[in-house]
Amino acid sequence: MFQEEIRIGIIGADTKKSWAQLSHVPAINGLPGLKLAAVATLDEQSAREAAEAFGADRWFSDSLAMIHDDLIDVITIAVKVPAHRELVLAALNAGKAVYCESPLGRTVAETEEMERAVRSRHTAIGLQAHLNPAVRRAAQLLSSGSIGRPLNARIVSSTVGFGPEMPSIYNYFNTPSSGANLLTITGGHTLDVVEAVLGPIIELDARTEILWPAVKLTDTGEESLRETADHINVLGKTRSGAVFTVDISAAEDARFIFEIRGSEGWITLTGGHPYGFQAGHLTLTSSIPFVAPDEPAVSGGFMGAAINVGEVYAHLVRDVHAGTYNTPGFEHALHNARLIDAVRRAAERGERQKITSLQGTDLRKELLTNESWPSS
Repeated sequence: MFQEEIRIGIIGADTKKSWAQLSHVPAINGLPGLKLAAVATLDEQSAREAAEAFGADRWFSDSLAMIHDDLIDVITIAVKVPAHRELVLAALNAGKAVYCESPLGRTVAETEEMERAVRSRHTAIGLQAHLNPAVRRAAQLLSSGSIGRPLNARIVSSTVGFGPEMPSIYNYFNTPSSGANLLTITGGHTLDVVEAVLGPIIELDARTEILWPAVKLTDTGEESLRETADHINVLGKTRSGAVFTVDISAAEDARFIFEIRGSEGWITLTGGHPYGFQAGHLTLTSSIPFVAPDEPAVSGGFMGAAINVGEVYAHLVRDVHAGTYNTPGFEHALHNARLIDAVRRAAERGERQKITSLQGTDLRKELLTNESWPSS
């Protein structure tokens, strides 16, 4: 049984401008009903510093010890992708609810293993832009028929990472075995928002390229060989009948433009957070009048990095207390992993890929729309 105040333990919360510091900590501290109970990092000193800086009750240098602490209800995993599997499985086996950053696993098979282990536990996946207030309002406008029949969409999703230079700490993005790269991170977030607004993707074509095969590591001066795509193009169709194009790439300035044209109007979502559109505020405009998006449950962090993470926590709190499962969780993460894998296959084989829907899931609820999507 969960306490009235849900106690969170974050693995990977340090004070050196970590993602947990910029988003998870201000989200937890800014929401009623949540308590930052503990933090865990790899060494004792950084764990102590993080607990003091973030106002956590306790600290751990052993993540597994924190996972098995009875005074923690939810384990948040905000570390590199290769470490996800061990920590997620340990937390689920300990009976904890789990919030894990995306991608959940390095491979589809690894993601399937973690999804099977969920059973009745509450989970949340860090595809946080799915719950952005502007994204949710755009989805409602589309599904209500306000701009008529959805016709087509154009998406530009660029990020300051994955270019010709990067710090050595991010060199693991260049290695396929890490499971963390432009396709799985920026690509996964982008395609998830396409589905959140336009409905499930039913087929796609893709092309991937390595435009910068030699990457300079800025802090060491060394050169690294890039083995993962730094430019991705996707052409697809959704169940709503809309066709779309997506351009995902590295750039000097991060931009996000999502333009949707319908038979009776248009909708646009724009953003520009340096960590990617999923990290901050998005602006909604339209050719038709609309009710402004809801105010976010919490703000704060670097350029509002806590906005969307806060929405995930707010949904998770409601689910935990009500015994419902409306927060995008590990089944949602598995669907996203399979979608990313379809992009990879399409690019490698030069063949259009058909996409199957989530099994055993109410997709209408999963995509947060109020109406059934029309058949294409």
